[in-house]
Amino acid sequence: MPPECESEPTSRDKIIILGGGPNRIGQGIEFDYCCCHAAFACADLGVESIMVNCNPETVSTDYDTSDRLYFEPLTTEDVLEILATEQQNGTVKGLIVQFGGQTPLKLAQPLADEGAPILGTSVDAIDLAEDRNRFQELLHRIGLKQPDNTTAPSLDAARAAAGRIGYPVMLRPSYVLGGLAMQIAYGEEDLAEYVQRLTQALGGPSELAISEKKPLLIDRYLRDAIEVDVDAICDGADVFVAGVMEHIEEAGVHSGDSACALPPYSLPAPLIAEIEAQTRKLALALDVRGLINIQFAVKDGEIFILEANPRASRTAPFVAKAINRPIAAAAAKVMAGVKLSELKLDRPSKGHVAVKEAVFPFARFPGVDPVLGPEMRSTGEAMGIDENFEAAFAKSQIACGTTLPTEGRVFISVKAADKPALVPVARDLIGLGFQIVATGGTADYLKAEGVAVERVNKVAEGRPDIVDAMKNGEVHLVFNTTEGAQSHRDSYSIRRTALTQNIPYYTTVSGARAAVQAIRRLKGGAPLGVRALQAYA
Repeated sequence: MPPECESEPTSRDKIIILGGGPNRIGQGIEFDYCCCHAAFACADLGVESIMVNCNPETVSTDYDTSDRLYFEPLTTEDVLEILATEQQNGTVKGLIVQFGGQTPLKLAQPLADEGAPILGTSVDAIDLAEDRNRFQELLHRIGLKQPDNTTAPSLDAARAAAGRIGYPVMLRPSYVLGGLAMQIAYGEEDLAEYVQRLTQALGGPSELAISEKKPLLIDRYLRDAIEVDVDAICDGADVFVAGVMEHIEEAGVHSGDSACALPPYSLPAPLIAEIEAQTRKLALALDVRGLINIQFAVKDGEIFILEANPRASRTAPFVAKAINRPIAAAAAKVMAGVKLSELKLDRPSKGHVAVKEAVFPFARFPGVDPVLGPEMRSTGEAMGIDENFEAAFAKSQIACGTTLPTEGRVFISVKAADKPALVPVARDLIGLGFQIVATGGTADYLKAEGVAVERVNKVAEGRPDIVDAMKNGEVHLVFNTTEGAQSHRDSYSIRRTALTQNIPYYTTVSGARAAVQAIRRLKGGAPLGVRALQAYA
């Protein structure tokens, strides 16, 4: 029996859109947004839209989003049966698998093997971007760089590979979503502990965690690099770069958790132009048809490609709103055969900055450490938009429920590598009328640099300590960075107390810098105004 649908099939040409299924961390409402806009694009083209999704809490399953809805699981068998049903009365131009996240993307190969027509980027090109060895060969062929990386089928091989690449390294198992189970290892002890935890999580011998078929992925970690996200549309001949986003948190924090600014707020124009040129080069080399998201890292002025995803990304809705252009709908039209030259896409000429900030659920989970890392933990996002970065960032913090102070005491405790970078931040805060509080090593370093600082006890040094001061309302802002497992454990109580006491806190140097810029804007500028989004078009 064919699956049930809302109405009987008609004889019009049709496009089948595969949704994302149930929401999960790393695959959320941003993909539903893209699926909806694909349906709207079908209406513009005079093509019937057939939505396949099984999540009642999404807009894509609303009765008026698509011409017909199949409320069915996203499996190869179900989709093939729906395809056969629709082909009985009309021509199915193809299936869109790149707008629903990883769930439909994994169906691309088995569907293609059964003869299903896949719209947009070919299945082979998708595999080329996801297969590390093939992707590495492609980058070498077109002259683009990526951080040193390799795979390891065992713990011994991982030790040898990490030693060859050089610590710190980024570790992750094969086939992960949303940065699941990713970790930065600073030495062999961290590496061994990671493999042990991975093994325990799978409840069996280490061969279940790492093997020839499921190798451990090892990448050189670019310490203090700036991460950049780019969303673009390619039709195989032309490329439209929709947005270049500079992450406010440095590389190593998952892109879904990092705040980002569009356009970049600290990168020079020639470097941004080179990133756009590399985007065009890679999109054409992959023969992309539709959306592509590329993640770059900038280290000492050198550009590295971290990964490329020839599909809709979680930043697509943000970019579309920031530039006020329907990029998901445009990409769907390109996948249906429309050329970019016909769409006449452009970016707005007015100068403004949009900042995306992540929303986290930490307060709802007792005992969770709110420090950011390579594993995605956010459950939402907000956007601030204004004529400059400082005001846009301030708006994004307000939208996420963070109230930045304009006076009071700031607690600073950072890892050794971050101490030089925090000196100008501390001086700026003093210039804005704040007092600086720090523990041990950070206090000594700041004092040696001529920064006025009040020393406070660590938790293990006796009371009253820093946590007591935070609970007593004597601390109004926290900057805390850590490195290594022991340092994370030692500073956990500080971050957790900041969370429970509603004290704004930042766990990266770049986040601290951005916060100070926003505070300066709040103290010295006119009140933040509210304007319609279309006013920035």
